[in-house]
Amino acid sequence: MLVAVNFIAFQLGWFACVLGAAHGLAWAGTGLALAVVAWHLSRASAPRAELMLILTAAGIGALWDSALTAVGWIRYPSGVLVEGAAPYWIVALWMLFATTLNLSLGWLKRSMLLAAVFGAVGGPLAYLGGAGLGALELVEQREALAALALGWAAFTPLLLQVARVYDGYGGPKGPGTEASHA
Repeated sequence: MLVAVNFIAFQLGWFACVLGAAHGLAWAGTGLALAVVAWHLSRASAPRAELMLILTAAGIGALWDSALTAVGWIRYPSGVLVEGAAPYWIVALWMLFATTLNLSLGWLKRSMLLAAVFGAVGGPLAYLGGAGLGALELVEQREALAALALGWAAFTPLLLQVARVYDGYGGPKGPGTEASHA
């Protein structure tokens, strides 16, 4: 049941962030996404461990999307606090994505190759969807999509490995990892 709720909450948060950004209400979608993250943490058996995972994803996402913005491949029309940096709502989406890694996407921990393929396909599709709804612009579409595919192919397995260590829900850790519920 928790896995299904996690999946639905992620979808609702994604649409809230994207549609909010598309309509100049990035703060509203971000607020909902952060509420989902807070609810997720309140349900964790080890919330500090889960928070470490979420903050790691936020840091990676902020740096990655800022880099794609700085090179001019992606443009965000709303929610940008510092010119050339990732908007706050996209960082909230990275945090929201992290909430799925030990629950609805936890099955990907069994195969890092499958996780890489999932990221290489799913990441760019999410950005294409966001662009189609008006939340962002893929200025240099070919370059942006190639970079997104490569980036998400690397970040998805990386974040799943981090999720093995910082699993606030106590799921299977997989071979060669140690759980940390700090």
